[in-house]
Amino acid sequence: MDLSSIYLPVILMGLLALGTWWLVRNAPKPQSVREQAVAGHEVDYYMNDFSVRSFDGTGVLTSEIQGNKMRHYMDTDTLEIDTATMRSIRQDGSTTVATANRALSNADGSEVQLFGNAKVVRSSNKPGAPQMEFRGEFLHAFVNEERVSSNKPVEIIRGQDRFTADSMVFNNITQVAELKGRVKGVLQPAR
Repeated sequence: MDLSSIYLPVILMGLLALGTWWLVRNAPKPQSVREQAVAGHEVDYYMNDFSVRSFDGTGVLTSEIQGNKMRHYMDTDTLEIDTATMRSIRQDGSTTVATANRALSNADGSEVQLFGNAKVVRSSNKPGAPQMEFRGEFLHAFVNEERVSSNKPVEIIRGQDRFTADSMVFNNITQVAELKGRVKGVLQPAR
């Protein structure tokens, strides 16, 4: 009896180990993890001849986007618009209208790239404040920062004054235009 009480725990442990080994050997194999298919740069939805308007909480129009065709790409969450016209109305009543043959915008519209016959016109409702116009084959607008830049030749028209440059950065908040490359300007005298 003493001998069986000594070896009984060892025999039970051996049986448990053998049972565990048998369970592990006969258990189903884990399923291989399937890699999710990487979405290519494909259109997930589009709109033809569209107009999208945004309003503030009081029902006042704040922005409008129009175009012949709009495509949304899910992998980059970007919008591509053919024959784009974008209008933004600020709280002070000033308006900014951007047009181009093609526009590329991020999801929230805070960054817009304009390609082909790009033009951004900023009108002010302040008396005596001249209209600003930017023209070029490429313009990059940062809406929230009120900044327009281009690494290609541009023309800036401010009232009767005209400037051309190989590249530029314009900050509307500081009212500073940084022109680079071959810069030419024509300043008309005040009348």
